[in-house]
Amino acid sequence: MDAAQRSPLPAVLINLLKAVIYRDQMPELWRDLLNFQGATRDHLRLLAMDLVIDEAEGYAFLRQIETDAADTDNAIPRLIARRPLSYPVSLLLVLLRKRLAQHDAAGGATRLVLSREQMADMMRTFLPSSTNEAKIMDQIERHIAKAQEFGFLRRLKEEEEVYEVRRILRAFVNADWLAELEAIYRDHAQQLE
Repeated sequence: MDAAQRSPLPAVLINLLKAVIYRDQMPELWRDLLNFQGATRDHLRLLAMDLVIDEAEGYAFLRQIETDAADTDNAIPRLIARRPLSYPVSLLLVLLRKRLAQHDAAGGATRLVLSREQMADMMRTFLPSSTNEAKIMDQIERHIAKAQEFGFLRRLKEEEEVYEVRRILRAFVNADWLAELEAIYRDHAQQLE
């Protein structure tokens, strides 16, 4: 058996390139990631990737190292595609991030769990009024599914319409961005009325 087959480094690198690594979902891989953190960072720098680890929250992911956009001769192609968010999905993420901040400030349980109905209630304030409640709920369910696809929500197996808000959301929606977008969304909602 050669060194590559014995080393957990290939598994760590491949899993990071595929998705976020969560401590609670893959404890052995998480341990290997922490043990081989230096080598992992070195390998990823060759691909213009930066390893982000939040040990307190228990997740790790990759972020593309940004290059100077004006320097087209030395521009590095993106390995991780950017995903544009629609207005309703970005709104949902902002509202979830705000709710997560409130939850943390209140000193509640470590996990924030919300029902589909709670998320729908949060979004209704910002969406155009409609007499067709079923249509609105269908749209909101699509937005929730998209947030789940991006990894910001995790459906709990115990109940079909209950979701855990993943703490990785904090890394993507910071407090400043949150305040700016919330103001924009309030103005947008007032214009729709």
